[in-house]
Amino acid sequence: MTPAVSLLQAAALFALTAVAEITGSYLAYSVVKHGRPIWWLIPAALSIALFVWLLTLHPGAAGRTYAAYGGMYIAIAFAWLWLIERQQPNLWETVGVIVSLIGMGIIILAPQSISSS
Repeated sequence: MTPAVSLLQAAALFALTAVAEITGSYLAYSVVKHGRPIWWLIPAALSIALFVWLLTLHPGAAGRTYAAYGGMYIAIAFAWLWLIERQQPNLWETVGVIVSLIGMGIIILAPQSISSS
């Protein structure tokens, strides 16, 4: 598998994982903050469960996976802000998203060192 394919596969899985996490969190937030119906907590819990399951599909050490995932989470959170909450990210937020995605790529594509225990 080429590094580009590996990066695209990881990015796609990270994006899906982030959508599940943000959806679940947003639904629960909406119940508490905006008085949405309590039953919204059911799809919120299902979405969070999907998020947790999706995290298990990522290969590699958990800490490295979470670190790389953070870059995509930032990007998806700002996409959510723009598409769902109708607030366009500013220039600095956009630059931050780009930097975080570059960081995600570096983490994913970096050679994994072999520890000498």
